[in-house]
Amino acid sequence: MTLESRHRRFLAEINVIPLVDVVLVLLVIFMVTAPLLYRGMDIKLPASATNTIKQEMRTVLTIEQDQRLYLDKDPVGVAQLEQKLKLLKRDHPDVSLYLRADRDVPYGVVVQVMDGVKKAGIEKIGMVTEPVGPERVEAPHRPPVPGRKN
Repeated sequence: MTLESRHRRFLAEINVIPLVDVVLVLLVIFMVTAPLLYRGMDIKLPASATNTIKQEMRTVLTIEQDQRLYLDKDPVGVAQLEQKLKLLKRDHPDVSLYLRADRDVPYGVVVQVMDGVKKAGIEKIGMVTEPVGPERVEAPHRPPVPGRKN
């Protein structure tokens, strides 16, 4: 008996076939019931004579690095900008303007363009920016001013 028990090995493996069967049955059950869980309710909305949500027109004004202006995708000169914006305001009183300016455009040019926007009567102005990513925005290196301590 001792000789026979020494040569016999025990099976210590987990039988995964029943586990796979159960998982597949559960998968089929969830696939069948999931579309039923997310079904909306059928309701009839009441009709309204007035619309409470107003359609808003959005226009993008772009200033490129070389100070060229674009109203949406159409090029426009600084002299024509105020006139075109007045026409836009007349046709769409609730116009919203988004200003995109290259970071290398001088501040004075941006202020001049914003002044033209205000003169045209457009009050909703937004500034378009890029999210900060791996590139870090740093102040440009400036040479020291003579006669001034740093």
